[in-house]
Formats: sequence, C-alpha cells, structure tokens
Amino acid sequence: MRVLFLGDIFGKPGRECVKRKLPDIVKESSVDIVIANGENAAGGLGITPDICNSLLDMGIDVVTSGNHIYKKREIYSYIEKEPRLLKPANYPPETPGSGFYVFSNEKTGGRKVAVINICGRIFIENYDCPFRCVDKIVNNIAKQTPIIIVDFHGEATSEKLAMAWFLDGRVSAVVGTHTHVQTADERILPGGTAYITDVGMVGPMNSVIGMRKEIVIERFLTLMPQKFKVANENNWINAVLIDIDDKTGKSNAITRLNSPVV
Repeated sequence: MRVLFLGDIFGKPGRECVKRKLPDIVKESSVDIVIANGENAAGGLGITPDICNSLLDMGIDVVTSGNHIYKKREIYSYIEKEPRLLKPANYPPETPGSGFYVFSNEKTGGRKVAVINICGRIFIENYDCPFRCVDKIVNNIAKQTPIIIVDFHGEATSEKLAMAWFLDGRVSAVVGTHTHVQTADERILPGGTAYITDVGMVGPMNSVIGMRKEIVIERFLTLMPQKFKVANENNWINAVLIDIDDKTGKSNAITRLNSPVV
C-alpha cells in the first residue's frame, strides 16, 4: 500500500495546490490513500465544514488537525458527524470529535487502515500525555489492523522523535506536522516504522510559515501587534510517500516529495 501524506494545507493557496496537483501526484505515484493535515486550511487558522468537504471531494481520505482545530465554531457540530476529520486524541474527552479513524474502501482493497492524530505538549498546550494516550489507542486498534499511521502534531523535534521510538514496530508511520518546515530526516526505524520530524506545508513558500513575510518581519522588529495575512507566492506541495506492507504493517520506504505548483 502506498500512502501520500500532505503537509499542513495553508489557506486558499494550499487548497488550490491540492486541487491542481493532487490528481497528477496520485496517478504518477500510484497512490492508494491520501492523508492531509488541514487545521490551517481556512485562512491559515482552523478549518470550516465547507472547506473540509471540499478537501474530501478532492480525493483526501482523512483530514488530520492539531491545536487550531476548534478555531472556527462551526466545526464543533461538523466534526461530531464527520469521522474523516480528526481532532488530536489527547484533547480533553469532552471536546467534540474523534482522535482516530479506522476505515476500508475500494481504494484500500478492503484492507483496514487506521489513522491516529496526537498533539504534542512542549511549547503548545497542556494536553493529556500524548504517549499514554496513543499507547492505549494503538493497543486497541492493533486488534483490527496492522496498518496504522500517526500524525504527531508537535513543536519540539525531541518530542516527535521520542514518540517515533516509542511506537517503533507498533505502527506503520509517525509523521510530524505543525512547524510548516519540511525536515530532511525521513527514515525507516529498526522496527519498520517510517518517520519524518515534519512533513512541511502545502502553500506559499515565499512566506513565514504561510503568512506574508513583511508583516511577520515587522512584528519581530517592533513587537507591535500585526494582523497576519496569508501569502500567495511560490506555492509548493510538501508531502511524503510511504510504502507499507499491507500484511505486516511495516514500512518499506518513505520518500519526501516537493512539488512546485505553477
């Protein structure tokens, strides 16, 4: 099975990148399923029901998120009804939505695939322990399928790498999101788990993590409040392709993908 995992889709430029390039990538790379982080798909902050529906209609099978999932209030009721949009599983249990999704369809050939969304705690929020949370979920899901992909949405590289070692041999992949900067440390760990610290971003590269660079620079220089605006220059897709043995759930390869959208 080949999985395409798209980096954080940032605003309208990111959505346009997916619309224009995803069909070609899926065809050229023989992709079976597509996962994308969509927590910044609405104006660079949050996601709306209409935007999530549009991403699913574009061919994305599961949309993961992170610390901005609840920025748009209209998503509260939607995420309760749409299992393909995930919240971080270590949010308080009273929050709407689910942190994992197990599915099978004609694209998977009837094989069950599990996607888990977890958020880090270092430099973000005081969520429940991501390690204990994901441990319980994996122990349960492993009874249903060996194909398990984890989106670990975190700031600190140490926390992400520790999570990868914690789950090595138990899940197919641990893919880092949140920083919007793709790292060059993709590899297969000894137990067969694919790993990358951060898959990057789908959106404007001539920016500061998606926002207009001039505004962000001004804020750094003056420390004065600034209204951030989504950039729209030099749009790219950052992603990874992961090859998984569908019988064992072990990964055979992980490859970074960087594709300009012209």
